[in-house]
Amino acid sequence: MKLGLLLWMMMGSLCVNAPETPPDSVLVAFWNLENFFDPFVDSTRTYNDYTETGGQHWTLSRFYRKRNNLYKAILRFSQQQPIGIMGVCEVENDYVLNALFAQTPLKRFNYRWVHYEGPDRRGIDPAIVYSKDRFQLIYSEAIPYRNPEDSAMISRDILYAKFFDYRKDTVHCFVNHWPSKYRGERETEESRNWAAKLLRQKIDSIVNAADNLPKIIVMGDFNDTPDAPCIHEILGARHPSECDDDDLLVNLFAKPEDLGFKGTLKYQESWMVIDQIIVTKSLLNNDMLHCTSSDARIIHEGFLLEEDNTYQGQKLNRTYLGPKYHGGFSDHLPVMLLLRY
Repeated sequence: MKLGLLLWMMMGSLCVNAPETPPDSVLVAFWNLENFFDPFVDSTRTYNDYTETGGQHWTLSRFYRKRNNLYKAILRFSQQQPIGIMGVCEVENDYVLNALFAQTPLKRFNYRWVHYEGPDRRGIDPAIVYSKDRFQLIYSEAIPYRNPEDSAMISRDILYAKFFDYRKDTVHCFVNHWPSKYRGERETEESRNWAAKLLRQKIDSIVNAADNLPKIIVMGDFNDTPDAPCIHEILGARHPSECDDDDLLVNLFAKPEDLGFKGTLKYQESWMVIDQIIVTKSLLNNDMLHCTSSDARIIHEGFLLEEDNTYQGQKLNRTYLGPKYHGGFSDHLPVMLLLRY
């Protein structure tokens, strides 16, 4: 039996841990797709490791295997229903987004996407994918990362899009991929602080221009945990149980024990929640589009994980293990939020 067919049968036999999608509701999701490159040489960039002759030996067959893994996983954890808005990161370009969302069975959901070529050295960007049947795009922009205290630091843009839902209610969405801890946690802490300041400034500008508290969804790979100062203090996103009356942002992923799994990324023996969805208070207990903290989930389907023989328990079923091709899905788990009308 071919590996792809066997995998699909295994996926179909597993218990779904995504929230059930009742009528008159919409799914929101985020997933870091782990270096989703096309296999072609880009003559405009110096980084071309993800090509057949590059350091990662990234062939067309490996690209299609990853593409197929991703679309089957998305269909599985969405229960073959359209995802209203899905943030992704580590995508190279429009080619890979088109291959995933327009050239697979996902195309029946009429997905469109927002993507801008950003400044990342490797050429990986965030993108916002949305179902055209559920949302109408009104405006979008890429917000450049700037750290006035370290002008040499280059990082991904923050991606912003404004939508109307099918009831003509306005929804604002931000997708983030903040600077990593590659050079060390302390050495890079200030870079994430500046990303938080930039995002909060943009959110405040939307709030100040609105008559009522707007509906804002913030999602992404923040490369830090919910209790880190950049998220908890600078961005001001806290668990509902910690929020004061004056707080604007609610972090629905601040308590792993409520999310069905212990983290979205594993480093050695430790799981961490660095992929999160944050909303304004206007999305809690609203008469129109709304959610509760129990509507947030870390998607941990069995096929996204495998046995960890080094640190025990489970680890992520990744595309690469260091320089070695492994053929899995991603080095992050997806996160999801159910919004109800």
